[in-house]
Amino acid sequence: MNGGPSGFTNAPVTRAFIIASALFTIFFGIQGRFNSLGLSYQDIFGKLRLWKLIMSIFAFSSTPEMMFGLYLLYYFRVFERQIGSNKYSVFIVFSIITSLLFEVISIALLRDPTAKLVTPGPYGLIFASYVPFFFDIPVSTRIRVFGIPFSDKSFIYLAGLQQLVLSSWKRSLLPGMCGILAGTLYRLNVFYIRKAKFPDFISSFFSRFSLPSMGSPRAPSTRSAGGNLPSYPTRQMERNYPAPVQYGVEPSEDSITTLVSMGFDRNSARQALVQARNDVNVATNILLEAQSH
Repeated sequence: MNGGPSGFTNAPVTRAFIIASALFTIFFGIQGRFNSLGLSYQDIFGKLRLWKLIMSIFAFSSTPEMMFGLYLLYYFRVFERQIGSNKYSVFIVFSIITSLLFEVISIALLRDPTAKLVTPGPYGLIFASYVPFFFDIPVSTRIRVFGIPFSDKSFIYLAGLQQLVLSSWKRSLLPGMCGILAGTLYRLNVFYIRKAKFPDFISSFFSRFSLPSMGSPRAPSTRSAGGNLPSYPTRQMERNYPAPVQYGVEPSEDSITTLVSMGFDRNSARQALVQARNDVNVATNILLEAQSH
């Protein structure tokens, strides 16, 4: 199972966040200051080390944690493609601030002045992303290993479990739970957060730093394999993607599965692939444009 087309196509915000997280982690690793990270009661309510609150959002406390964490953030870019960069930026900010608030409240209630109760890293965002992953990403395949049922989503769940173990479950369990709670509140549309948007210049800021697409997309076909115009209700994308005269090619099952794993309807994914002549990147753009209208 993957998160759609490879790379950061249509995911500039994810790209910027991953780069920031990697740079902060590498910086503290070079400085040998991994041990100085992490939140405790004394840091927040005693010495008021507010810089730790900021660093706890980005920097992981070890290289293995960073590798697993960045992989999960990279996979969850599927949500940015699904809802758009602007709304995904809102999701990131809401998840981070809400989970961090719950962490601070938990630390205040536990009142342990010596223990570092919270491990650093964007665990709030990572585990908040598991909420839409659970509800919105369908299972494409199911397998059995030694009689134990697995799906193509199982590896992502196992990666999250491994992330908790790597970062010492006692210190990562709290931010993980706070992240899930933040993701649940976002899904419940508390304060109508799912309708919120940043000004366009903020979301376009990240797009300016995204890597250019390799190659130019081919002109998609608007005819199905049977020669009929598809029933997919996207007049706008027909204007943006003019139809060539030749008939479309029936899309491959792998391409359909890729788009379904991104949360799109199977029939819509198939028809978009017919228009895009089995080009997953072009089909993704077609589906995203259709959602925006």
